[in-house]
Amino acid sequence: MSSHFLTLLDFSSDELRALIARGGEFRRLHQQGRVYQPLKGKVLLMIFEAASSRTRVAFESGMSSLGGHAINLAPSDSQLGRGEPIADTAKALSGMVDAIAIRTIDHERLQAFAAAASVPVINAMSARSHPCQLLADMQAYFELRGDIRGRRVAFVGDGYNMCLSYIEASQQFDFELIVATPEGMAPEVPAWASQVDVCNSPQDAIKGADLIVTDVWASIGHDEEREARLARFNGFQITPNLLDLAKDEALFMHCLPAHHGEEVCAGLLDDARSAVWHEAHNRRYSQQALLERLLIPMPC
Repeated sequence: MSSHFLTLLDFSSDELRALIARGGEFRRLHQQGRVYQPLKGKVLLMIFEAASSRTRVAFESGMSSLGGHAINLAPSDSQLGRGEPIADTAKALSGMVDAIAIRTIDHERLQAFAAAASVPVINAMSARSHPCQLLADMQAYFELRGDIRGRRVAFVGDGYNMCLSYIEASQQFDFELIVATPEGMAPEVPAWASQVDVCNSPQDAIKGADLIVTDVWASIGHDEEREARLARFNGFQITPNLLDLAKDEALFMHCLPAHHGEEVCAGLLDDARSAVWHEAHNRRYSQQALLERLLIPMPC
């Protein structure tokens, strides 16, 4: 297992499956009110250059319940990319904390930080990847529907970080992925992603799907393109009628925040087929599993 978690490809398929199984155990521990604090004395530093609510709360609550402590650095507090070389920042902070979670648009900057750090670095979201969200998504599917291996997943929307992470997940968890995006918005699909197809029709992607996923049309880093994107994504809104094209037992997921009336119609998050709230709550448990795995050395 890698000492960092920057994309899903940093861990093996078996390691990822073990993580989401462990996340399920943390969910049950919390529901039973049981206390488990293996991270006493451990400190997680969080550097958020972009806005965060669910990711930050999941890391803070998760770290606290494991007996550790989390420190948050706002953009105005951080020296990351503000004159000091990234390697210098990484080397200095590594000597003060036990792990560092970073949210930044610039994935290359995240990689440079991790290369110089001497403690585990976690990608709390970048333009390239959102692996922590995928842990929560996969955990939710396994808990509600069983193994996702061999299933059909439809991603409808922007070929950005969530879509790119689903491409990696299709490889790691062995499922078929159909991506539906408008012309010119498709993701770059790696040559190894043989289980991924791209189309321009939400209907074609969703037909017969076991899981339907979407994300906002103007993610962090694309705010200035919002109005243009609303026009380009016309016809890509997920509605109950679209979900009717999927299998009867299909689930719908959204990483949140959702823009009601844009990528999802009003009320869809509370549809009987929606797993959005289960998925959102799993952010705490899946990140607890990740923190435990990175901060507690495994026996040789």
